[in-house]
Amino acid sequence: MRFFIVDDSSSIRAMLSNIIEDEELGTVEGEAEDGSEVYADVLEAKNIDILLIDLLMPNRDGIETIREIGPSFKGKIIMISQVESKEIIGESYSLGVEYYITKPINSIEVTSVIKKVSEHMLLEKSLHDIHKTLNVLPNFQQKSTKTPNSLSIVPSGKNILMELGIVGESGYKDLLDLISILYDYEKKGIRETPALKELFEESVYKRLGRNISPAEVKKETKAGEQRVRRAIMQSLEHIASLGLLDYSNPKFEHYSATFFDYTQVRMKMMELEGKTEICTIPPRSNIKKFLQALYMESRMNIR
Repeated sequence: MRFFIVDDSSSIRAMLSNIIEDEELGTVEGEAEDGSEVYADVLEAKNIDILLIDLLMPNRDGIETIREIGPSFKGKIIMISQVESKEIIGESYSLGVEYYITKPINSIEVTSVIKKVSEHMLLEKSLHDIHKTLNVLPNFQQKSTKTPNSLSIVPSGKNILMELGIVGESGYKDLLDLISILYDYEKKGIRETPALKELFEESVYKRLGRNISPAEVKKETKAGEQRVRRAIMQSLEHIASLGLLDYSNPKFEHYSATFFDYTQVRMKMMELEGKTEICTIPPRSNIKKFLQALYMESRMNIR
């Protein structure tokens, strides 16, 4: 992996560089002491995979920088911050930040987060390569349309939801419907995840048919989103509980980073220990990340 580090503290930049090199996580291809020195074309020229960026900087802060480079930068962004404001974290999520490293810097946390981000990127690349390979195989599209078993992803999804502690929650069926819809879209050649509103509306039509009124669609869409949000919170609590019992638990290590961000899991663990206030899920960006992770995990395990 190729890294670019942005922090106004030279000691923080040096510490992060040393961790990356000592743990053989990749190579640091560039550094900057302020967001005003970072542009998408520079990151692209250096083929940067992961951008580590400080939240608070004097001239252009992390959020302003991400907003500037966001449309063009295709790598992953890890935010570095000692601020745990829910509003700021929520805004960061909406701009595409999926992972946080908290200050003061802890080498174990840094290593864990970077490894999970790297694994996630490799998983995405593998799926992309699989899709690309299948699309060039002779008659692949024709064969796939002859066996449109859109439910074949559901058993795989059920197994993952069981490991996430969601089975029995009211949003369990909603999540299975949503990944089934994504699977249908993929077979039609739609590989980008649609807007959540579209997905939830489609799940309503899937359950109730196309003849229901717009008012009923709106009502059921909102109810479905609430059920999914509660199910995700249940999963977060389940994963955090696993981490409290055994931080090296393989399920905790894998699912905590794949379905959530490190800061969120950490806050939930502190809540369960009674060390902080109730942890809440930020707005819709977390549902989308959870759904994308569930789909990718389920898609890879189809039998």
